[in-house]
Amino acid sequence: MLEIAGLSALYGRHLALDGVELAVSRGEIVVLLGANGAGKTTLLKAIAGLVAPRTGANVSLDGRSLAGLPPHAIVEAGVALVPEGRGIFGELTVRENLLLGAHARRARPRAAENLALVHRLFPRLQERSRQVVRTMSGGEQQMIAIGRALMSAPIVLMLDEPSLGLSPLLCSELFRTLADIRGSGIGILLVEQNARQSLKVADRGLLIETGRIVGRGTAAALEGDPAVQRAYLGAG
Repeated sequence: MLEIAGLSALYGRHLALDGVELAVSRGEIVVLLGANGAGKTTLLKAIAGLVAPRTGANVSLDGRSLAGLPPHAIVEAGVALVPEGRGIFGELTVRENLLLGAHARRARPRAAENLALVHRLFPRLQERSRQVVRTMSGGEQQMIAIGRALMSAPIVLMLDEPSLGLSPLLCSELFRTLADIRGSGIGILLVEQNARQSLKVADRGLLIETGRIVGRGTAAALEGDPAVQRAYLGAG
């Protein structure tokens, strides 16, 4: 389980996160909803070691503290981030991008097994394994970004706006795939502007405003909350 307590972080003099607490268990999807600038991306980056938390934060995975570890050590511990913008290598092939994800020591013995999982989740990537990534569509590139993260054998997978720029059809396909990933026992922490679809696939949800968690509950309860409907689902 990924556990966060008392997580605060600064951007310059701005308090971007203020005492955040959350948990993500294996085999569940937790979605984080909030407006632009609320601190969602900062939270993922702080967990991944890309933003330094303030002293006193507790970030742990299966009881092992991750606070203060460099990003590569956090990946080795079992946390993978798919950033907004994907960060894939356009001049490499699909297969080369995926195999880069298995560079972590924890992933190397299971590289073939994890590649088979990625190909099962995204059959198109197996069909196009030799294709240069820059020639592929945005939806296909997002598949590669998620697949590469899965190649690191994560316990928890974090995704920052994975549906951004995708067609409605590809969005639906993406969320079905996230449910399949959950079924493999991986925990997912999801930042997503598409609140309606993300709540339908998630187990629990958190609401964040100005760096603070201001609401939490089961996905079904949040989806039925009139205040959440007005703020995030375009109702009323």
